[in-house]
Amino acid sequence: MELNPWRLVFKSGWDKHFKKFDNETKKRILNKFEQMKQPLQGRGMHSSKYQVEETGQYRIAFIEYKEEGIKDIHFVGNRKQYEKWYKDY
Repeated sequence: MELNPWRLVFKSGWDKHFKKFDNETKKRILNKFEQMKQPLQGRGMHSSKYQVEETGQYRIAFIEYKEEGIKDIHFVGNRKQYEKWYKDY
């Protein structure tokens, strides 16, 4: 059984907060994106279609489409921004 890497697809508006982060934070998040391409399962959010990855105090919310091998990135932000986004989605 061969495990194929995930393909990341970025939904419109995913970078609303990301583009305001300092370069070091952006670099950490970009490194996390590379890790997310590995054939590993993400962590689910409480009875939601979204899953979340963490890097320090930052969160990446996405939806996995296993058959297509795609992770749709919907949100990147710090913990407080994530909590607000999660409440509003």
